[in-house]
Amino acid sequence: MKTDLSSLKTAVKESIDSQAAALKKIALGIHDNPELGFHEKQAAKWLTDHLVQNGFTVEMGIADLPTAWKATYGSGKPVIAFVGEYDALPEVGHACGHNLIGTASVGAAVAAKILADKFGGTIVMIGTPAEELYGGKIPMVKKGIFNGLDAAMLVHPGSESIAMTQALAVVTLYVEYFGREAHASAHPEQGINALDAMVIGYNAVAALRQHIRSSARIHGVISDGGKAANVVPGHSAGNFLVRAMDLKYLEELKERVLNCFRAGALATGAELSYHWDEHAYEPLKANVKLAQLFTNNIQSLGRDIALEDPSYEFGSTDMGNVSQVAPALHGFLAIAPKDVSGHTKEFAMYAASDEGIKAMLDAAAGMAMTAADLLSSPEILARVKAEFEKSF
Repeated sequence: MKTDLSSLKTAVKESIDSQAAALKKIALGIHDNPELGFHEKQAAKWLTDHLVQNGFTVEMGIADLPTAWKATYGSGKPVIAFVGEYDALPEVGHACGHNLIGTASVGAAVAAKILADKFGGTIVMIGTPAEELYGGKIPMVKKGIFNGLDAAMLVHPGSESIAMTQALAVVTLYVEYFGREAHASAHPEQGINALDAMVIGYNAVAALRQHIRSSARIHGVISDGGKAANVVPGHSAGNFLVRAMDLKYLEELKERVLNCFRAGALATGAELSYHWDEHAYEPLKANVKLAQLFTNNIQSLGRDIALEDPSYEFGSTDMGNVSQVAPALHGFLAIAPKDVSGHTKEFAMYAASDEGIKAMLDAAAGMAMTAADLLSSPEILARVKAEFEKSF
């Protein structure tokens, strides 16, 4: 079986090699035509065209999201999924490298066809829009798109190579204050200052940060502070992100943060209006066994990668929601030096570089080779699933 598995992994790598030119063209095309969340029409077309050309059946518009899709090859159990992202950021384009993520997963899915042919089972590629701004996977999880998967894999470009990372749960709070406008000099006593209310709330949040867990985060912006300096602001608005390692503490933090903004209303007399985004990002539940398999496969390609790095700081991802319903891998492969941060124009340049393309192809091969481990060995797959079930 070892020799057979080795030959299968060689065939997987050969499939990636044969797709390399096409995958590079897709990745660079998406990079040069950045589309924001839920508007990724061109990216979705390029990615799904490649899958259709390689024998997959594609269903577009799943979960009532026009640029979400699912491509399927094979039938029955087990079901191994590759997950793709392809949305860009405002102004800085693909500064998170999603052009590489979606394309790597598509390449892995095509390479994994030979595994379904040999062992049976189903290979699926799930295209997930709007990770950056809206958490597109969240409504997809709620509508059952990820139910019944035996494993789900995604690899993200970064400044370090790590197979297993942590990600914080996060929820967005939208805040508005409604006061009363007045002439700021002639009749200030007639006004109710909505900006003062927001500043009090903002400063209260800043004071709160000292007294929360070190792993938690609270940050935000004031998006409206008034119209003119000589008019008492009658309206102010802002949005704030609250992050925590677990959902229980997130709920506690939500109430404490909300009290900060209630204080602003109480102090000024302005009316507070708020709502929490219904799409909360959940913590990323790592699967050690799955990460170990991926680590071994990436190392066999000649690339250094750590299984985990507790000091590695990572934000939040809607892949965390997927990891709550299926065994999941969310690895990182380096495409840029450690001092280059994601979400910057410099990182966007690396997402179209030779280093970026090489990492994309290695990610595709590593994921498909991990699928070979899972499909060739019911015992290994059972251990992955058992670890997932014990995590609840």
